[in-house]
Amino acid sequence: MKSKVAGKSTSIVEVTNITLNGIWLLAKGREYFLPFEDFPWFKEAKVGALLDVKLLHSSHLYWPQIDVDLDLESLANIENYPLVYREG
Repeated sequence: MKSKVAGKSTSIVEVTNITLNGIWLLAKGREYFLPFEDFPWFKEAKVGALLDVKLLHSSHLYWPQIDVDLDLESLANIENYPLVYREG
């Protein structure tokens, strides 16, 4: 018996790995690494909240459980977006 060929992926965005240093994200066929050093709001988030990511308007990432918004352009060209979050 042969297995059927896997179908086309229906996920446009997904977290593929969570490490001690950050999260790996696959969005629209491209992989991104978001280090906790640059994206600290992800570090203390629960795994379920990190995995709950939506792609809105074809380039806007949104994590509703932790209220974080990012644009794919800023991840692809992080050097053009020098502002980073700093705690208190």
